[in-house]
Amino acid sequence: MLQSSNVLLAGALATVLVGCAQPGANLQSNVYRAGQVNQQQEARVIDILAVLPAKVEVSNAQNKASAQIVGGVLGVLAGAAIGSKFGGMGLGGLAGGGAGVAAGSLVPDSALVDGVSLTYTEGGRTLNSAQVGRMCDYKPGKAIVISTGPGETRIQPNDTCPTKTATN
Repeated sequence: MLQSSNVLLAGALATVLVGCAQPGANLQSNVYRAGQVNQQQEARVIDILAVLPAKVEVSNAQNKASAQIVGGVLGVLAGAAIGSKFGGMGLGGLAGGGAGVAAGSLVPDSALVDGVSLTYTEGGRTLNSAQVGRMCDYKPGKAIVISTGPGETRIQPNDTCPTKTATN
């Protein structure tokens, strides 16, 4: 059986890793939900004038819930392991589970993810739209904006980010 210190260390590490998963990827302009696929959508050509860095606050609820579950399970295991040394395996597991869930609750409710603020012209007007994405996905010039609903601007990436290559 694992030593209790190893279980505690594994639990703490797993809780931290679960809580650090990157939220917001589903909000990028080139990500679609199943109901939006194979549907006609309005598309327009715009001219991007400026690409500026931005931060977008997104929900971190899924990561928080995962951290609470992982923390609770690992806390039960660690608490039971510690409690078995003192003859109170059930009570130790219960206390450890509670502590694990509490530790998972420390994951924040929201997170900041990388985004861009795109200033563009359309129909003689100068407009701006914030998008979840990377600076290297966009450049000044022509781009396509897709709208799946009123007021929605899904400005499609008009550039590609460099790929990392392995060096020998």
